[in-house]
Amino acid sequence: MIPRRRLVASLIAVAAVILVAIGVRLLVWGGDDHGAPMIGGPFTLVDGDGRMVTEASFRGRFMLVYFGYSYCPDVCPTTLAQMVAVLDKLPAARRQKVVPVFITVDPARDTPQVVKDYAAAFDSRLVGLTGSEEQVAAVEKAYKVYAAKVKGEDPASYTMDHSSIIYLMSPDGRFLAHFAHGVGTEDMAERIAKLL
Repeated sequence: MIPRRRLVASLIAVAAVILVAIGVRLLVWGGDDHGAPMIGGPFTLVDGDGRMVTEASFRGRFMLVYFGYSYCPDVCPTTLAQMVAVLDKLPAARRQKVVPVFITVDPARDTPQVVKDYAAAFDSRLVGLTGSEEQVAAVEKAYKVYAAKVKGEDPASYTMDHSSIIYLMSPDGRFLAHFAHGVGTEDMAERIAKLL
């Protein structure tokens, strides 16, 4: 039999862990007056043809958004391929309502031409976006994206450490859902189909 003091201490410890987890989630994701996460919002970026693009450019269509970079060795290519596979699993009528978007976290190397070519390597529907350091930092902040440069042995070489989340945004720009790295393609397609 567990002594009463130890039981109470254990319950307090579990409650504290739960409260900290809830606090971190609220701090990171935030929320509006209705409890919806405050993710997304106005942005100004540049597409592969050098044209200015804002969030309003996508109004009327759902956006499936992923942040990564063209030099990414594994996670980004895998995730972008999964986004395309998810689109292909949606019924044709619903598929037409969704635009997949790739936003770089490495604007120094990912110029408009680079993001255009990189996106096209996965699918012609994928829109690649870049911008100035400030523009990219602003959209990262709006989407609660983590990204940091990790220097290599050679000062000129580096990788980007970044969060790996796919966001589904509504036709009016509201956050609908997110999919963490590792979610299965079938599960993602099924959930997205229900939200379209």
